[in-house]
Amino acid sequence: MVASWLPIPSEEPTPIGGNLVGCVDIDLVVRAQRGDQGAFASLAVVVGDRLHAVAQRILRDTDLAEDATQQALLSVWRDLPQLRDPERFDAWSYRLVVRACYAESRRTRRWSPNLHVLPVEPRTAEELSSVIDRDQLERGFRRLSIDHRAVVVLHHYLDLPLDEVADVLGVPLGTVRSRLHYAIRGLRAALEADLRPTTREAVR
Repeated sequence: MVASWLPIPSEEPTPIGGNLVGCVDIDLVVRAQRGDQGAFASLAVVVGDRLHAVAQRILRDTDLAEDATQQALLSVWRDLPQLRDPERFDAWSYRLVVRACYAESRRTRRWSPNLHVLPVEPRTAEELSSVIDRDQLERGFRRLSIDHRAVVVLHHYLDLPLDEVADVLGVPLGTVRSRLHYAIRGLRAALEADLRPTTREAVR
């Protein structure tokens, strides 16, 4: 059962970027390590939305992302006393949420889209094109493996250097570079495939 003081992240992922890296109060981490539940509750509030944003971008499913975030926070609570260097809390917490995402992705649960109603329909050709581009990118990203998604999210959304991505994932730097290369190539191929006319369209 999830502890009552573990916060439920907001449904919408918060914006993610370099400003989310290295912003945890080290003193808060140290006090939480010593068993201070109040400090951990505050720490969980600080990192909860950020971990949820990472999980949401990797899993592309709100319910799975919430489950992965809760599992990651439970792992943080359980394993925090063993963290040797509190200054490495950020990278360590990302590692835990990525592991939780891997576990959730192995479920046989079928994906159901999280639909959001647009307040108004696109009014211009430019707005319509933007919606289409986002939809194509989303479909392309869903076609990537979980390994490839994780690398893209950590590097392009969290702005982590590739060596830090390798550290978070616990794999060699060369593996990260290879996964990123194939992920970008896969996205480009998916986008090109979406733009390619079907046989029926081509013969018109």
